[in-house]
Amino acid sequence: MRKWGPLVAVCLGTFMLLIDVTIVIVALPDIADTLDASLSQLQWVIDVYALALAALLLGAGSAADVIGRRKVYVAGTALFAVASLACGLAPNAGALVAMRAVQGVGATAMFATTLSLLGAAYQGRDRSVALGVWGAVSGAAAALGPVLGGLLTQGLSWRWVFFVNLPVSAAAVWLTLRVVRESRGGAGARIDWAGTAAFAAFAGTATYAVIRADTVGWGSGRTLGTLAASAVALALFVVAERRAGHPMLDLRLFGNRSFLGVMVGTVALNSAAFGFLPYTSLWLQTVLGMSPVRGGLVLIPLAVAAFLAAGLGGRLLHGAPHRWVVGGGLLLIGAGALAQAVLDADSGWASLTAGLVLAGLGVGLVNPAVASAALACVPPRQAGMAGGAVNTMRQLGYALGVAVFGTLLTNRMQNSLTVDGIQDPHTTARVLAGGGARELLARIPAAQRDTVDHALRAAFASGLNTAAVAAGTAGLLAGVAVLVLVRTKAPEQQSEQPGSLPQQPGHASVESPAAAP
Repeated sequence: MRKWGPLVAVCLGTFMLLIDVTIVIVALPDIADTLDASLSQLQWVIDVYALALAALLLGAGSAADVIGRRKVYVAGTALFAVASLACGLAPNAGALVAMRAVQGVGATAMFATTLSLLGAAYQGRDRSVALGVWGAVSGAAAALGPVLGGLLTQGLSWRWVFFVNLPVSAAAVWLTLRVVRESRGGAGARIDWAGTAAFAAFAGTATYAVIRADTVGWGSGRTLGTLAASAVALALFVVAERRAGHPMLDLRLFGNRSFLGVMVGTVALNSAAFGFLPYTSLWLQTVLGMSPVRGGLVLIPLAVAAFLAAGLGGRLLHGAPHRWVVGGGLLLIGAGALAQAVLDADSGWASLTAGLVLAGLGVGLVNPAVASAALACVPPRQAGMAGGAVNTMRQLGYALGVAVFGTLLTNRMQNSLTVDGIQDPHTTARVLAGGGARELLARIPAAQRDTVDHALRAAFASGLNTAAVAAGTAGLLAGVAVLVLVRTKAPEQQSEQPGSLPQQPGHASVESPAAAP
């Protein structure tokens, strides 16, 4: 137990924090009903967690190098548990969003230290085994998230989506304190406070602007002012990183066209493959009337295809250039998203299956290769920084994807409802996108209900098609960008180079075959 205890402790936390990215998706309709949550609040329930991971991951890694990785991991797990309890007890949507943010902070502290703890605990073959198990657990979190969320929501309550974290957190903390030894970074490690604050401000204001734009208008002073604040925060981040003696992200890396191409692909990976799935889940349950369990099972083909593609691709494509694996995978993701843009008022869940499988195949190819591609672009001493950038861009892509596709969805739904003569199409579109189909139909006289029901179904299908087309286009463009920009050695060539694994353990960098978004 002592030998593999650190692996169990780290995998418990990893599974928990990654499953919380997707487990909430299936619970959204019940959350909306119980807490009377609006569409923007539902978006924030998803986005604020991913934003915390994106905005704070690099800073948390550098903090762990200074404070101690085990301390940060334990503190993060404890905070995650307390926030999970508060999420489950949330009396309203605002409180749930706030506690999801705190939960995301705890998850960031955990995620930033998982691989560094494994790196300190294992060497040689044992390290390879530990990283392989960690990757498999991460992939399992992606596959089980929607199904577990559906089972808990349908069998107990959506609140148990959060309560289930408590015993797992307790076990992870107890085991970590008992079997995991403390480790730190080099003597010169510093916490990049200015860079962390500026990047968090940039990510938060950019996402807020996109989510609010549908309500207040893209041309409103509110939206333009928020976007301007986001631009200022980004500029401050650039200044802070250029002046820092120990920057958490060396911006000169983006002058490397291969690294830039990998980052573009990383952002598109999560946005194109996963960014519109929350709205798909709402459609399945609130328009088609599926149960949470069945709604979760509909999304399983993506995860299964990703597992198969990751396993077979790792064997058949070993030694293939990164640009072909990552670029080709992104093209598959884009094609899979486009294949889901085939819905109409009479469509059922089966219309999504082919697209989900295609996108899953792309995810299975890209996920194992994208971190390796990033590491191949940088010197060994910056491998940890490159890996941290990959995970940051993944979460940022997911958060922005949910925001952007939600805006496109509601705008298209509003246009469709206007054409069908529905009164107050703007408000109706937002209520419908937020899972309020049954509420809207309940207000309609029985004689008109069938007509309105058809209009609502057509509007939601049209909105999903628009979001899927946007996601597909992003995936295809990113795939082309990777094929054009990335020029790195094949994996079998770089594996002979010393230090090709992360040397800055404070930054997670090994990707799982089918990791959660």
